[in-house]
Amino acid sequence: MASGPASFSDIGKKAKDLLTKDYNFGHKFTLSLLSSSGLGLTATGLKKDQISFGDISTLYKSGNTTVDVKVDTFSNVTTKVTVSDILPSTKAAISFKIPDHQSGKLEVQYLHPHAAINSSIGLNPTPLLELSAAIGSKDLSLGGEVGFNTVSASFIKYNAGIGLNRPDYSVALLLTDKGQALKASYIHFVNPVNGTAVAAEMTHRFSSTENSFSIGSSHALDPQTVIKTRFSDNGKVAMLCQRKWRPKSLITLSAEYDSKANNAAPKLGLALALKP
Repeated sequence: MASGPASFSDIGKKAKDLLTKDYNFGHKFTLSLLSSSGLGLTATGLKKDQISFGDISTLYKSGNTTVDVKVDTFSNVTTKVTVSDILPSTKAAISFKIPDHQSGKLEVQYLHPHAAINSSIGLNPTPLLELSAAIGSKDLSLGGEVGFNTVSASFIKYNAGIGLNRPDYSVALLLTDKGQALKASYIHFVNPVNGTAVAAEMTHRFSSTENSFSIGSSHALDPQTVIKTRFSDNGKVAMLCQRKWRPKSLITLSAEYDSKANNAAPKLGLALALKP
């Protein structure tokens, strides 16, 4: 809901997207087609480190039901059926992958003006249970997530976090890796008119007392061109240029240089997304 809190997975997402989204250091091609009947087709190809793979997916919407079927180059067929408003403010989805007969999963999402709850359970004899919840409002949310392995009867993850969202900035604090790491992120929208924003993310690991950080920026040169930069404490510097050359089509150039790697050539990437 627009007035309610976002899902727990969205806490800190704005800063993370600025620092990582659309960076690609391979060759990627995406073609998306959508018919008036509600049927969509997307073909994706990716080449990275001399390895090529891809997939073709179809998406069909009818009423409150969405069916997504994907076939990849490894002959896996993934199917997901989503039904919205199965109950008031509730969405349910069932997914499975062929030939993996252990891959079935049921997901349920419930959105309330003051809470967002997501849960999933594996549809197999030894299911993995996952639950995440966030309470608050669209401006301030507090949440956590847990994952439980029924085979070992142990928790495989438990994280918590708090996020504050304002029109000109967003800040988040997350306790991750079963309480072993503390992650703080911040994004500031300097000038919403030209899309100028800066973001930073810092992680502290309690076991090793190590700190790591990344800082980045985003700026729209014009309505069709966006430039992004990123610098990390490990010596890696990255830059991205994204150009909208048609109303729904994008071409993205990415580059990354590792200043600590001797004689290493910069990583370059090209992504082309076509949507008529």
